[in-house]
Amino acid sequence: MVPLPAFLRRTWMSKRPARPAGRVPDGDEAVLDAPDDRLSPALVAAGRGEYRAAAELLAATRAAAQWENHDRYARRLAAFARLRPEWFEDWRAADRDDPGALLVAAQLAVDRVWSSPARAELLREVSPLITAAARADDRDPVPWRIALDHARGSRAGHRYFEELWAAALSRAPHHYGCHVAALRYLAAYCCVRFGDTPHAPSAAHRECFDFAELAAQDAPAGSLVQALPVRAAFGCLLDGGGPGVPRERLDAAADRAIALSARFAPADPWPAGVRNTLLYVLLRLDRPQDALGQLRLIGPYVTSRPWDRFSDDPLGYFLGLRGHLLAGGAAPVPAGLPPGPQDLLPAHRGHARAADH
Repeated sequence: MVPLPAFLRRTWMSKRPARPAGRVPDGDEAVLDAPDDRLSPALVAAGRGEYRAAAELLAATRAAAQWENHDRYARRLAAFARLRPEWFEDWRAADRDDPGALLVAAQLAVDRVWSSPARAELLREVSPLITAAARADDRDPVPWRIALDHARGSRAGHRYFEELWAAALSRAPHHYGCHVAALRYLAAYCCVRFGDTPHAPSAAHRECFDFAELAAQDAPAGSLVQALPVRAAFGCLLDGGGPGVPRERLDAAADRAIALSARFAPADPWPAGVRNTLLYVLLRLDRPQDALGQLRLIGPYVTSRPWDRFSDDPLGYFLGLRGHLLAGGAAPVPAGLPPGPQDLLPAHRGHARAADH
């Protein structure tokens, strides 16, 4: 495994009672990437050109050290500012030193250049914005998550990434966003490290699993980091079923994510991303009963990931998949989703990709 010594720390384990799954909602109840009750008013206000609700939301999550929410809200506000920039420009003009505005500015700058063919070069120009966001509140791990993404996109060296990683973990040892950024970097790093060799896919996926499993073992039982192995499994399955990764390891990742999902209420938007990814993995592992259980827990909260990997209409794709499950397999399987374990045989279909995890 690529050495990242900060993962070796141990911590306490929290317990929360599991809740029973509810019914599967009707089709007209399903929504894509729905904001929660705190974010929704801020987005509505931003749509009217008002920034104060967004500023207050990020200030509140920062003051309470609610870093997972802080990260999610900053991402969503940056995505909205990319489409509707007026309210954000007013915010920046009113208070250029506001930590929330600096954070959204850094995320927005990375998002704007990420899909460019010249991404590596353009991202280097973004560095001062990330530095400003990090200096605005030294406790906040989210600028460091952005820095980790920036390092991957700009093809930064491994030593530099480890320095960023240590800084991120010193602020929030179990921050899910930082762990996802690290997993994606590791997948990309392995592509370069192993090159175009026959053993490359197996080695890359094993490294990602080693990293994800150790992080999950070190995290509290209710932490979203418990879902990191299932993200590794997701990338592994997209890469042709996971050459060189034992079936037992894929199942263990799914089981860990099922246990995490059970800690949250049915139809809860907070774990929706984990549950949607887990649903894909369970279907690929031919575990229909477990998949149906996650479908009930997802309720109306559909997330773009992972369904946008297979369709330009992720909500429509999910609804077709749900119809297939509720029909007991009688309805057609949506394209791009092999239904059974036969495709988990070793095969070389390319290397692990940063976006796969």
